Amino acid sequence: MALAPQASNSSDSNSAEAEGNHIDAPELRLFVMALFFIFGGITSLNDVIIPKLKELFTLNYTQAMLVQFCFFTAYLVIGIPGAALVKRIGYMRGAVAGLLTMMAGCLLFIPASQTATYGVFLFALFVLASGVVIVQVVSNPLISLLGKAETAHSRLTFAQAFNSLGTTVFPFFGAILILGSLASISADQLSGAELDAYRTAETQAIVNGYLGLAVALAIVAAVVWMFRNKLQGEKHEPSSLLGGFSLLKRPRFGYGALCIFLYVGAEVAIGSLIVNYLMQAHVMGLQEQAAGGR
Repeated sequence: MALAPQASNSSDSNSAEAEGNHIDAPELRLFVMALFFIFGGITSLNDVIIPKLKELFTLNYTQAMLVQFCFFTAYLVIGIPGAALVKRIGYMRGAVAGLLTMMAGCLLFIPASQTATYGVFLFALFVLASGVVIVQVVSNPLISLLGKAETAHSRLTFAQAFNSLGTTVFPFFGAILILGSLASISADQLSGAELDAYRTAETQAIVNGYLGLAVALAIVAAVVWMFRNKLQGEKHEPSSLLGGFSLLKRPRFGYGALCIFLYVGAEVAIGSLIVNYLMQAHVMGLQEQAAGGR
């Protein structure tokens, strides 16, 4: 569990001042809400690239859903180690580590496109998701500390609204940039060198989109690094790496975790397949870009 940082001795009016068990730092609240917007938007982009990769690599739906499987496996694998990292280096440095990991994942789309290898795309998504997990580990407790304890729930709910905003904005522009470039021919009509060249050319749209995200993430990480010492005296309670699993013995926590698991599973499955579903002739018969924008 995270403990609230102690008050800073800085005379700067913008410094973080602890009052009781919370921190008075309005600019950090804006920063955390921006993080919710970013990782919500990046997560939702998977729904746009799934139909793209499905066509390029002639995948069935099971193979295409490996995109989400690899992405969300990072939550299982990286969640607890990510929390341990944040406890060791602190919230702000932890946010930088997460943002840089996300940036590395975005950059891995370059070799994925150049080699036209589906497995490399999946690895890039896993690395990207690992950074998202670390940023989420930072964001959720930090937004609770940045204000009075009695309003922590409302702040977290309000911050989640920016997450939803990201999931609305990113797919709209992602559909224009990524799905809008699908060629008139399909991968199943090609073979050999022609197929590799087609995949490399068509995945360039994905590369361009994620390169733009990499630049934006680098800028955000640089800004966060400038505020790395904002939370003076930050402390965390010691605990074992697997200590969090003991919380599952508490009925409310255990059933709550199960509910979130089921909800996210349904949400991800629907969002991942909705573009292909809307493209079906017997449904709406939409073009790729139009279906992605919906």
